[in-house]
Amino acid sequence: MVIKSFKHQIPQISYLVKKKLWAQVLVGLFLGLLLGLVLGPEAGIVDKDTSGIITTWLSIPAHLFLKIIQMIIVPLIFASIIRGLLSAGSVEQLRTMGISVAAFFVITTVIALGIGVFVATTIVPGNFVDSEAMLSSLEIDETEQLVENIEFNFLDIPQHIIGIIPSNPLTSFMSGEMLSIIIFALFVAIAMISLPKKKSEPITDLLESIQEITMKVVSWAMRLAPLAAFGLMADIVSKVGLDALVGLGAYMGTVVIGLFIMMLAYIVIIKVFARRPIISTLKMMKDPLLLAFSTSSSAAVMPVSLKTAEEKMKVKPAVSQFVIPLGATINMNGTALYQIVAVFFLAQLFSIELGATTIILIAVTALMASIGAPSAPGAGIVILSSILLAAGVPVIGIVLLLGVDRILDMTRTMVNVSGDLTACLVFDKRIKAEHIPKS
Repeated sequence: MVIKSFKHQIPQISYLVKKKLWAQVLVGLFLGLLLGLVLGPEAGIVDKDTSGIITTWLSIPAHLFLKIIQMIIVPLIFASIIRGLLSAGSVEQLRTMGISVAAFFVITTVIALGIGVFVATTIVPGNFVDSEAMLSSLEIDETEQLVENIEFNFLDIPQHIIGIIPSNPLTSFMSGEMLSIIIFALFVAIAMISLPKKKSEPITDLLESIQEITMKVVSWAMRLAPLAAFGLMADIVSKVGLDALVGLGAYMGTVVIGLFIMMLAYIVIIKVFARRPIISTLKMMKDPLLLAFSTSSSAAVMPVSLKTAEEKMKVKPAVSQFVIPLGATINMNGTALYQIVAVFFLAQLFSIELGATTIILIAVTALMASIGAPSAPGAGIVILSSILLAAGVPVIGIVLLLGVDRILDMTRTMVNVSGDLTACLVFDKRIKAEHIPKS
């Protein structure tokens, strides 16, 4: 066996770093981790104020990246959903695919919730932490209210359902209410399908141009992704430090184990229902998954997910342009699983017994909260407060999780994006090519 000298491997490494987005993001994350440790409190090299100034400047590429994506994500989602729905060709085909996709998302979310309950009750992470010591070490006053209470009431559900229909679409566009935008896009698409093709064709061409323009802007933003990953990782590690990570290690480990099991469930779905090879399919997913890990935003990854689905996985545009934008808004399986584990962890930490009825209430609340949850960094921690209230767990407990939330946010976003791509593969297999109208 001939072992090549390391110097012969350098050109390959250089090629990966120069040409492959995933390799650049990995390098950025690793360098950010090292710098974060240097700037963190454990190293004692840089004082806290100076470290904060440095990480603020290092975070500029990350904030620019997210701002650019947020700037164009609304027109991209609107155009992509309508074009994807138009590709269905008929209202009947649209109804069939829409109901099937929605059912798939709900079923996989229920699976995620079940996995969350299983790992949280099996591992019991709250028993590994001394609650008094944790509160003291993080300098948290038990009487202090740092997270706004969000009252949850089942009587409010009808009003919420009515509220998803936008009374003023322009307001929804300006405020970025994704679920309302999707509903509006659905009405527009059905109306366009119902019209003669000649009358709807100008709008179709306009939407195609909008989609191309937004994707071009995304390609510019992607150049900032490695720098964004570097800055964000350095910022997180320097502020959180290793002590907090170790202190909440059992909780973090439980969430990661649950998310790993959910990924295994997706792998089974890909193999059994989509009938795709596992290894090559996962390799195709690496760009959007690494970007999801570095940005913690399903919406920011959506353009890359679309490109990956259509160009690498060869998914029909009729499927990808409907499933991925919809999934980025309502398919939050990783978030739902994390919320369940977080509720159980805090209940265990505060010695609160959760009965069967309460667990069902928590699961239903988490299911509804994950549907339509904002696909932006940190949104899950706000939604979690409503679930804690439903479970009777002190909301102040959320503060214990804030330090490590961003790291778990990165991990659960990967699972959210995996779910969208898995759905694409499943429905691409179900919808035969002859049912897709030729453009």
